[in-house]
Amino acid sequence: MDTHKVGSDTTVLADSLEAPGVGHIPVNAFVLTAKEPVVVDTGLSVSDRDFVTAVAGVVDPADILWIWLTHPDRDHTGGIFDLLVAAPRARVVTTFIGAGIMTTERPLPMDRVYFLNPGQSLDVGDRSLHAFRPPLFDNPATVGFYDDRTRICFSSDCFGGPMPTAELAESGHASDLKPDELRAAQLLWATLDSPWVHVVDAAKYRATIDPIRAMNPEILLSTHLPPAVRMTDRMTETIAMAPDSDPFVGPDQAALEQMLASFEPGGIPTAT
Repeated sequence: MDTHKVGSDTTVLADSLEAPGVGHIPVNAFVLTAKEPVVVDTGLSVSDRDFVTAVAGVVDPADILWIWLTHPDRDHTGGIFDLLVAAPRARVVTTFIGAGIMTTERPLPMDRVYFLNPGQSLDVGDRSLHAFRPPLFDNPATVGFYDDRTRICFSSDCFGGPMPTAELAESGHASDLKPDELRAAQLLWATLDSPWVHVVDAAKYRATIDPIRAMNPEILLSTHLPPAVRMTDRMTETIAMAPDSDPFVGPDQAALEQMLASFEPGGIPTAT
């Protein structure tokens, strides 16, 4: 995990996972050192990650007042329960649906939940965080936000894209890729993570991008992309192309067997 600042008071806690045949998927969480500190998502749900220690390198967990859960998928909730213990004053910002989804594995303590819907705002002492539904998402509970003080947009899964290396996924910037390479990566992710984009009304979908254009953020932060600085026009143009992109088709069983056979000299037995 790589920790680095972007903007004046936002820190990226950058991690990644390798997806064979796709690339290295960035998995970012963030710390916003506002007057009332905010942690945005809580990392991967894998046993060798210590999310609380990573957060503690940026802010004393005892000072954290908000944990903004952009949605309750496992790559966003890895450290949430440990962080709730380490940050006893923190409340989890989510939606009715988000809290409901969490109950299927381990429910959030409801006295520490704060329901916030798209279109509403959260006052964190020295700024307001304005909640919105990103154009692309893979979970109905998804809520991103715009920080009106730093002009940073936190877009959850939207704008993501696999990177060619783990180093770039965890410590690079979106601009490190050539424009055509970045566009291809983002369209691959859009069609993989939000396959519904091919079956909705394209004009209505593209209208959902307009609020981000109106925000005109200085920095776009995605869970699954390195930070994008002064790239809003390019990024919004790319996701507007998603309905017309080729649908993602994942490997089938024959491809899996070929992949596994390449790992071991003896290969694997085939079904008869």
